[in-house]
Amino acid sequence: MFDRKYVKHYWLMMSPGFIWLVLFSIVPMFGIVMAFQDYNPSLGILKSEWIGLENFSYMFSMDDITQVFINTIVIAVGKLVGNIVIPLIFALLLYELTVKKLVRPIQTIVYLPYFLSWVILGGIVLNIFGTVGPVNHFLQLFGMEPIVFFGREDLFRPLVVGTDIWKGFGYNAVIYLAALTAIDPSLHEAAAIDGAGRLKRLLHITLPGIRPTIMLLVILSLGNVLNAGFDQIYNLYNPLVYSTGDIIDTWVYRAGLVEMQFGLATAVGLLKSVISFILIVTSYVLADRLTGYKIF
Repeated sequence: MFDRKYVKHYWLMMSPGFIWLVLFSIVPMFGIVMAFQDYNPSLGILKSEWIGLENFSYMFSMDDITQVFINTIVIAVGKLVGNIVIPLIFALLLYELTVKKLVRPIQTIVYLPYFLSWVILGGIVLNIFGTVGPVNHFLQLFGMEPIVFFGREDLFRPLVVGTDIWKGFGYNAVIYLAALTAIDPSLHEAAAIDGAGRLKRLLHITLPGIRPTIMLLVILSLGNVLNAGFDQIYNLYNPLVYSTGDIIDTWVYRAGLVEMQFGLATAVGLLKSVISFILIVTSYVLADRLTGYKIF
């Protein structure tokens, strides 16, 4: 039975979260007014000149903004696909591992990168792929010239996607491992008695058993199509790879905080937020209809 005298305790427990939500998610939303102003920091939001949709018109007339959106979508989609497929494969391999004592040590090792920030991992990755790093040292053993990996436009996207998958695949596999443990072991036993090998049991029992989980993760990932990972790219990119590595968030950072174009940066950020909101709503509608997942 729910005791009403403890309600105030629950509200007290949730109050830090509500305060954080208001201060960092609701109050800053008033700043979107800058997207419709020629914002001047000395005048503030209330006194800056109102220019309507001029920032948006200027944004769509810029030559590089289209490439920025393309970069964002390509990198984000690559990450989404990789962070669904690779953890799934890893989880299936762990699930089928015959020496169960190795499962926990392997999980612990692959989890570790997830808990490190990109400030730390960025330095590690740059050193590994640096001109005097171990990767180039290995290539030189075969007579190849050193490669500036993070200075080449054609290599930057694959490296960003690959390192992001490396960082998170161990942690993301937890969801699949949880789904795999829910499969009735008697199904595998019955199939084995009937002569089904590992591959047939994988195709006809394991994968169908976790299909709803896979579909749910794919659908919910649609809302992150425009989130390509600011913290990772900011720590890895440089002006040499802007043409293929500059995403919406890094462009907004440079335009707003470096070049002081506050109104234009806010307009681009607002457009991204609106598109992301539409994608998130669409993904949850699809999740409800296809898998029965509901938030409320």
